[in-house]
Amino acid sequence: MLSIALRTLRTRWITFVGSFVALSLGVALIAVMGLALASSLDAPGRGPERFAAAPVVVKGADELRVPTRIGDRVKKLAEPRAVPAPLVMKLRELGRVVEDRSFALRAVGGPGDLVGHPWSTAAFAPYRIDEGHPPRAADQVVAGGDWAAVGQRVATDRGTVRVTGTVSGLGFENALFFTDARAAQLSPRSVQLVVDADADAVRRAAQGSPGVRVLTGDDRRLADADPDRDSEALVAMNSMFGTAAGVTGFVSVFVVASTFAFAVAQRRREFGLLRTAGATPGQIRRTVFAEALLVGVLASAAGCVLGSYGAPRLARWVVDSELAPSWFTIGDHTWPYHMAFWTGLLVALCGVVAASWRAGRTGPAQALREASVDTRTMTWGRWLFGGGLLLAAVVTLAMALSTEPGELLHRKTYVSRPMLLITAAALLAPVLVRPLTRLIAWLPAQLPGAGGMLMRENAAAGIRRTAAIAAPVLVTVALAGSLLGATATLNEAKATETRDQAAVDYVVSPAGPAGFDAATLERLRKVEGAEVSATSASAVYVLEDGVALIKSDARAADPVMLARTTRLPIASGRVADLGDDSIIVNEEWARHTVGQRVDVWLGDGTKKSLRIAAVMRTGTGNNGVYVTPRNGPGARVDRVDVKVAGGVDATAVAAGLRTAVAGGGQVRSEEQWVRASYPETNRTTRLGFLLVLGIALLYTGIALANTLVMATSDRVRDLAVLRLAGATKWQVLRLVGAEALMVVAVGGVLGLLVAALNLLGIWGALGILDVWTSIEVPWSTLGATVGACAVLAVVSAVAPAWFSLRRRAVELAGMRE
Repeated sequence: MLSIALRTLRTRWITFVGSFVALSLGVALIAVMGLALASSLDAPGRGPERFAAAPVVVKGADELRVPTRIGDRVKKLAEPRAVPAPLVMKLRELGRVVEDRSFALRAVGGPGDLVGHPWSTAAFAPYRIDEGHPPRAADQVVAGGDWAAVGQRVATDRGTVRVTGTVSGLGFENALFFTDARAAQLSPRSVQLVVDADADAVRRAAQGSPGVRVLTGDDRRLADADPDRDSEALVAMNSMFGTAAGVTGFVSVFVVASTFAFAVAQRRREFGLLRTAGATPGQIRRTVFAEALLVGVLASAAGCVLGSYGAPRLARWVVDSELAPSWFTIGDHTWPYHMAFWTGLLVALCGVVAASWRAGRTGPAQALREASVDTRTMTWGRWLFGGGLLLAAVVTLAMALSTEPGELLHRKTYVSRPMLLITAAALLAPVLVRPLTRLIAWLPAQLPGAGGMLMRENAAAGIRRTAAIAAPVLVTVALAGSLLGATATLNEAKATETRDQAAVDYVVSPAGPAGFDAATLERLRKVEGAEVSATSASAVYVLEDGVALIKSDARAADPVMLARTTRLPIASGRVADLGDDSIIVNEEWARHTVGQRVDVWLGDGTKKSLRIAAVMRTGTGNNGVYVTPRNGPGARVDRVDVKVAGGVDATAVAAGLRTAVAGGGQVRSEEQWVRASYPETNRTTRLGFLLVLGIALLYTGIALANTLVMATSDRVRDLAVLRLAGATKWQVLRLVGAEALMVVAVGGVLGLLVAALNLLGIWGALGILDVWTSIEVPWSTLGATVGACAVLAVVSAVAPAWFSLRRRAVELAGMRE
């Protein structure tokens, strides 16, 4: 069997080269994604930055810890608490205490991530004066980095300041240092401080203050602005690479299995001859498996080598695209290579199981009779698995719509669901290919000449060939339509939901994360004809089922103005009933009956019992909860909704609002604010999907080219017969190109059907959740995808046909297969 397999590889090298290329690329992609995923599991250790030279850092409570029967549940507080005043007094007796303050700034000509600090904290980084002197007055600052020079006047959203000194940037922030007194005015609240005293003495002093942490050594990094940024970046990367790995693995396995099955199905005449010569069904199967094993081992090994070169390039791309931190590199992991190699080999063997079983069971005469025309393309296995997957997709969709429609809006769901339908459509494709080809070729077949009729009949007769070529197009179009369409539809739904809830004319947003100060809010409220509703972003925490500590985003708002400037999707209760003793929740809460009392923890960890004043419908999951400003302690006003009073000129109100914020904010109309708040999918998710689709399109292109070259090389005698029947060389080439375009059209239509079914499921879920929006189909992306497949298909079909037609038609017609 091995000798026959080796001879077959030599005589039908085009077929096996196509299978080899498809499998090696698939293994390479699996290896690349596996290496990237493995490298995104652990972040390198990071030491303290702003407080690298600080003796001891004391940090106020920034965690909510709730004991349950299965252990303590912990969540980060939305508003960390300040170090208690009695403890500060004790610490001052032990040594020098420096209060740390950090606040966002905007400066003309300055970096976008500028932050302000008191000068007394600069020594703990440590920063050293390069030029000039420390700030000595309220309008003096020291600038970090090389963006400002000594003596320069800089306009900021906190007033115009003069640079009196510069310090070398340490690479982790861009800072302006004010006097301690001015920093205290700009940021009155301090949640951590540095103590120059013995660490053990500080710990003993802090023992009676719950939640307060004493940080020394490497733990001082927890006092930096964003100590978890590396782990958060890893979570985002892990999610992106996990999604890419899952989709890449699916596409690779799908296309490789299809290519191998088609390669075996091409050789039915050979199997018939072997059966006529006395070969047993078992020998046929062993031959096919030996060939698959040989190709699988070589291609999987080559794919692992390609993956080792491709993974570092992917790492550089994600770093250059700012999807990953600068330290991200590919590690020396070995398990992705094992996973890729054995997956490739398994796929190669599984890809020939059904075809080899059918070839082994076929009798000699029947095999020879079926060698030219595809019959019985739908085996019981294809009916069973294809029908089962289609039924599973329909049933799970119906169950989700009837029980948990919100589950369909989660990314993990709308990424994984298309794979069920894609596989089902591919398995059932032979049933759909014949009517689709006749439908698509109906008009060309009516035109003068035999070209349209031949194109239709060739595609309809070669069902396996048509289905195998259409499969990669189906995968790519379905993924592009489902993934990008789902995110675009959900974004539009969120925008629609926000638009329906807003009952305002203008929305004023602050220039930075610090929010609006009291003076700015007072100026906004004094604008004639403006009804102002200032709201703050906060959070509340609730313990559900006695074990799950759930954080809900909250907005703190004045109930009277909230009722005037919003149309909340209230299912029961009234917005006007909101008070300091109550809360507005949504239907996702375990307890959501008006009048019930719920125990919650506020954004700073304060526990309160609040009465449910109203319940909102769930919607897209964007509806949080609402509390009064008293129940949003420490929350900064980050949005001001403005409704123009009747009979007042809206243009004049807008001008007054812009004057009131004095460059420290932006005034937008309702529609401008909605579009600014929900522009598109967030950048990481979108680039992650584009990475997935780029890989799928690349793999589809190569698989499409391989399959077409294999299919065209197998039709050399058919093309020669057309020449002998009187067709010119260019007529034959036009026919080959037209057939390739038609098959791409078949794959595109099937892909669109799959994408449409997925998007209809999401649209139905949104409708059940009372969010009626349009279905957003990424037509430009789909058009570009189908266009690229069409160009590649025509080139891959016409080029080998052109080379084969360079020989005389009589010689080609007499060739042995």
